[in-house]
Amino acid sequence: MRTPVGKRVTKQRLRQIDRQLKLIDAEIRQRIGEEKEMERRAEILTSIPGISDITAAGLIVHLPELGMLTRSRVASLAGLAPVTRESGNWKGHSFIQGGRHRVRTLLYMPALVAAQHNPDLRRKYKALLARGKPRKVALTAVMRKLLVLANALVQQDRTWTARPPREYSCPAFPAPSPAGSVHG
Repeated sequence: MRTPVGKRVTKQRLRQIDRQLKLIDAEIRQRIGEEKEMERRAEILTSIPGISDITAAGLIVHLPELGMLTRSRVASLAGLAPVTRESGNWKGHSFIQGGRHRVRTLLYMPALVAAQHNPDLRRKYKALLARGKPRKVALTAVMRKLLVLANALVQQDRTWTARPPREYSCPAFPAPSPAGSVHG
C-alpha cells in the first residue's frame, strides 16, 4: 500500500506479527526447557553452526528418532537418501523422494549457511559443483551431511567442536584414510 494510511496499517500489522512470533519462540524454548532430554538435544543441535533454536526444536519434534539411527537410516527417514532409477544397462538420474518433508524444509536454510560458512561443508559443496552437479543436488548433499552430523552428535551426547579435518571421529565426517590403506 502506497498511501500513508496503508503504510501505517502495514507497519502496525508487521509489529503485531513480530510480537506474536516472539511469544511463540518463547513458548517453544520454555517447553523444551521443561524436559531435560529435549533440552540437552537442543543444546547439542544448536552447537552446530547454522542450526538455530527454531531449527533444533523442529528437528526434535519432527525427528524424535534422532540419535537412535544409523546414518543411512536417518537420511532415508528424512528423504535425503538418493534413489537411482536403473534397469539392466540403462542408468537414470538419482533423486530423493519420500521421507519427512518438514525435516528437509527445516534443514534448507542451515544448509545454505553451512555451504558458505562451514569450511568442511563448503569444501563438499564446491567439490560437487566442480564435478558438474546442479546447485540443488549439492545443497541436498550438504543437508544430508548436516543431518548425519546432528544424528552422530546426539548419539554420542556431545556438542559440535571445530577440529582440523584429520581429527574428526564423527561418522558424518570420517578422517581421510592414509595413502594405501583400505577401509572395510
